[in-house]
Amino acid sequence: MEQVTRERIFIDKQHPAAYRALNGLGLKAREAADAAGIDRILTELINIRVSQINGCAYCLDMHVADALAIGETIQRIAVLPAWRDTQLFTAQEQGALALAESLTELPDHDSQDRAYAFARKSLTEDQLSAVSWITLTMNAFNRLSIISEHPVRPAKS
Repeated sequence: MEQVTRERIFIDKQHPAAYRALNGLGLKAREAADAAGIDRILTELINIRVSQINGCAYCLDMHVADALAIGETIQRIAVLPAWRDTQLFTAQEQGALALAESLTELPDHDSQDRAYAFARKSLTEDQLSAVSWITLTMNAFNRLSIISEHPVRPAKS
């Protein structure tokens, strides 16, 4: 079978002003999360879970490293796709993860309503909004990296 060589452009480099705008949105979403009382570890868990769903290796590499650097455990990151089946996540984290998954997967309306109702049990309106913005921006960054095929480089020893 013939090998197909794919050379993608880094769309963030091709149009840096658009990337700066997206990056600015990401920073504002994180500020909203901070102001709403969403701690950085939960923000990183959302970034990781969204990136797992989307299959974005570049963002997973970055956000797992960021989460570990601020004190998240390897165990919780390892079981994150099965968070519902563990006792390792707080009610707030469970609500945020349910909402982030629903906003990423965009299931049918009834499923979205159930995820939102579950999230409302443990998140304030400001937190619901902030989790939504974190999720929306992470989805955009995932697509940017997937489209551009940003490489994951080996970690330095």
